[in-house]
Amino acid sequence: MALNIYDGDDKYYTVGNKFDNNEFNQALVTERRNKYSFPFGDAEIVEIAFSGIYIVYGDMVVKQSRLRIKAFDEPDLVELHFALIGGGIMENYLTNKRQDIKANQHNIIYSPDFDGTAEFDTGGPHKFFEINFERARFIDLTCESSILLKNFAENIMNSRSVEISSETLPITLAMHSCINDIMNCNFTGGLKLLFLQSKCLELLALQAQAFEEAAKKTNTSIKSNYDKERIYYAREYLLANANHPPSLTELSKIASINEFKLKQGFKEVFKNTVFGYLSDYKLQKAKELLADGNKDIKIISDELGYSSVQHFSTAFSKKFGISPGKAR
Repeated sequence: MALNIYDGDDKYYTVGNKFDNNEFNQALVTERRNKYSFPFGDAEIVEIAFSGIYIVYGDMVVKQSRLRIKAFDEPDLVELHFALIGGGIMENYLTNKRQDIKANQHNIIYSPDFDGTAEFDTGGPHKFFEINFERARFIDLTCESSILLKNFAENIMNSRSVEISSETLPITLAMHSCINDIMNCNFTGGLKLLFLQSKCLELLALQAQAFEEAAKKTNTSIKSNYDKERIYYAREYLLANANHPPSLTELSKIASINEFKLKQGFKEVFKNTVFGYLSDYKLQKAKELLADGNKDIKIISDELGYSSVQHFSTAFSKKFGISPGKAR
């Protein structure tokens, strides 16, 4: 998918590739990896197309905070969007809609054409991941599913530019795991096609479940934006100090929120307890380090703050149903 991005002198540069219909719809995986360097920023982007699905992800460093972007005559796609690192604001003049992009948040979006602006923080890294389903395929997948997805698909069938929710949601650890599996896929040929298809559908199901649960909620202990910001701050601090985590009382003081709100709010926002979330994060990190194969199991155990290799092995086996040694 190609975007035309304009610099301050109104000169445009094309980022990304336009896949032809044969590449986009063939039952084979086409993959492209490109680096871009422009006056307004640098990017490294991976694009994968197969069977009506288009995956794109990458890293960007933006040098110019406000950019003019146009995208026309592209395949009609529904986008599963994941902002992994960094955020910004996208404003589409064609629909008069403004989309806030927040770090570690996700949404499902349908916007056939784009002509507008994007605003990003300069200097810092931005990392994104998208899965795009061909419009007809997405409708086939969702027309007999949940009420929320049915209503969303109905808007798409009527060619309305729409988001599944006006509020983005946190990317869960299960979603992060699925995204990492896609980005680190080692299969080839037909097995790669099968693997990527299954992971794309898994991510769609995880997103749909998250938005269904969010839509059902009426009573929450998080009443203000300040409280929500404190919950997110607590999560970031917890992960930054995962090897030597603070106690719940210490974390509540650090995040400037009372302990009750921290416990209740954390579970509402992240669908897990504070230390349940931390445990899942550490084990997911361990899984990635084991897959890399360069570190000894004891070193991984020590780095992640486990009291012993046995404790680490027990927790890993309980989580994934396989020992760390076999996971390697």
